Amino acid sequence: MSDTVDSDVIERIRAHSGIGFGGNIGIEYTEVTPDRVVVTVDVKPHLHQPYGIVHGGVYCAIVEEVASVAGAVWLGGEGKVVGVNNSTDFLRAVTEGTLTATGTPVHRGRSQQLWRVEIADDHGRTAAVGQVRLANLQ
Repeated sequence: MSDTVDSDVIERIRAHSGIGFGGNIGIEYTEVTPDRVVVTVDVKPHLHQPYGIVHGGVYCAIVEEVASVAGAVWLGGEGKVVGVNNSTDFLRAVTEGTLTATGTPVHRGRSQQLWRVEIADDHGRTAAVGQVRLANLQ
């Protein structure tokens, strides 16, 4: 697959930024390479559940998007990726600040990939950890 970023994939990511589900929760890309994707999300009240903390679904969505984008960038022009499993654990309640999510590969193969995503709060403490298995469609 690719050691460099496929410019078409990056352009699709940029064109989609600010729209779709990821755009609605405020995902901002700070780093995109075939080996690592980093995003930030500013915590605002619309991301809270009734107890005033970030809703678990927000963490799942961040994990899914980071892994999918990372997998697509790595696969490049060889095909498309789709998520087939998302397992996210919530470790720390966050009420405000900025979340930073970092996705790195666990396994990248011909037919599937596995990505790990760690989400940290402003103090660098892990708030959630997830992994997503992707199918490579060619």
